[in-house]
Amino acid sequence: GLVPPMESIPLAEEMGLIVPIGKGVLHEACRQLKEWQARFPRETSLSMAVNLSPKQFSQPNLVAHVADALSQYGLQPRCLRLEITESMIVENAAYTAAMLGQLQGLGVQVYLDDFGTGYSSLSYLHRLPFDAIKIDREFVEEMTRSAKAFQLVDVVRTLAQNIGGIVIAEGVETTEQLIALRDLGCEHAQGYYFSKPLDGAGVGALVGEDA
Repeated sequence: GLVPPMESIPLAEEMGLIVPIGKGVLHEACRQLKEWQARFPRETSLSMAVNLSPKQFSQPNLVAHVADALSQYGLQPRCLRLEITESMIVENAAYTAAMLGQLQGLGVQVYLDDFGTGYSSLSYLHRLPFDAIKIDREFVEEMTRSAKAFQLVDVVRTLAQNIGGIVIAEGVETTEQLIALRDLGCEHAQGYYFSKPLDGAGVGALVGEDA
C-alpha cells in the first residue's frame, strides 16, 4: 500500500536511496510538466516545484543533474522551481550560497520551504538568492485563532517582499485563512482549500478546466 512521505523519505535516506529516487523524481517532474505544457499551450504560467532532500542538495553533481533533466525534456529553466528547507542552510551556509547561485545561473527558481520551523538566522534571507519564501502551514493554521501567529505571518510577508522575493502561504484550508491572507496582501497560497493531492491524470483534468 501507500507509505506516507513522513515514513518513506527518512527510510530512503537511511538506506542511501534518496539520491537516486530524487533524481528520478526530478526527471519525471520535468517530463510531466513538458507534457502538460504541450497539452495546454495557452497556460503559459505552468511550472513545476520539486523538493530537494538535504542529501540530494549536498551532491556536487546536482547542478549537472538539473541541467540534464531540463535539456532532455526541452524545458525552459524558468518553469522549474526547486525547494529547500532551512535545515540545509544551517549545515553549511557557504556551500548553500554557492549551490543556489549555480542553480539560479541555470535559470531555475529557488524557493525556501517551510520557513519558520528551522533554526536559521533571518540574515540568510538577504544573503542567499531565494526567489520565494514559503510560510510554514503551522503559522497559517493558527493565524485566524492567534494574534501572534497572524503578526508573524505579516512580518515574514513584509520581509520577503522588501528583499524582492515572493511570499507563499502554505496549508490554506479555510475561507477564513484565505481572507486573512488577502487582507495582509499575501498574493500566493497553496493548500487543501484549492485542491487535495492529485495524480497526474487528476492534475491534467484540473488544469484542463481553466484551459
